[in-house]
Amino acid sequence: MSTSCVVTGGARGIGRGIAELMVRRGHRVVLSDLDGAAARRTAAEIGAVAGVEQDVRDPGSHRELALLAAGHGSLTAWFNNAGVGWDGTLVELDEDRVRGLVETNLFGVLWGTRAALDAFGPAGGDVVITASLSGLGPVPGLSVYAATKAAVVSLAMSVNLEAPPGVRVHALCPDGVATDLVAGMRQDGLARQLIGSGGRLLGVQEVAAEAVALLGSRRVVRTLPGWRGAVMRGAALAPSQVHRGLAVFAAQGARAMRRT
Repeated sequence: MSTSCVVTGGARGIGRGIAELMVRRGHRVVLSDLDGAAARRTAAEIGAVAGVEQDVRDPGSHRELALLAAGHGSLTAWFNNAGVGWDGTLVELDEDRVRGLVETNLFGVLWGTRAALDAFGPAGGDVVITASLSGLGPVPGLSVYAATKAAVVSLAMSVNLEAPPGVRVHALCPDGVATDLVAGMRQDGLARQLIGSGGRLLGVQEVAAEAVALLGSRRVVRTLPGWRGAVMRGAALAPSQVHRGLAVFAAQGARAMRRT
């Protein structure tokens, strides 16, 4: 029997990488993107069964995706990948961007996860959320973005326990990735420097591979790379002490950016 999956934010970047891998695994892939033309173009290029325009802030759009995917086979995987990543402090971000971050990165994942759980058949399935390392500890300059990612990590842990047998929910928390999202951040901003402090940016394909590798596993939260996850969790235990190391990490990130 044919199996299908959904990848939101699938026209480019990590989403496209996930969709490509799932097509190679034999799944009938439905990918969506706010840019409908790009979604259709990507679907044609990689062999997905459909590329559709979607605003993930609309709950009904996820139900429509689930129905579309189910028409191509049993829905067994849903990748909540769509997101935005405007940087800036809470004071610097205007109201539209604060709302955009929360409504896209949090509500979009909530609606997608709910639609997936409603649509999975008796065989169950996997929901994979593209979260972020920033969701595990303090990241000044990305406070609102980090708050939305912390929320979806928490969501994954809780819904994984709420889900019926055979349904698994995962959160992938990568460090900085070489995507348009990171490229669009202020190059002289603290957030971009901290993202670069880990050395090289992760590649789209390696992050996509880790997302797909979560399917069928019992792993709920996966950090990439693991050592950065340990650093972030340590910072979360003593956030009042983090400011002492900020200058060092920012300087490391600035040097890494100059090298690349």
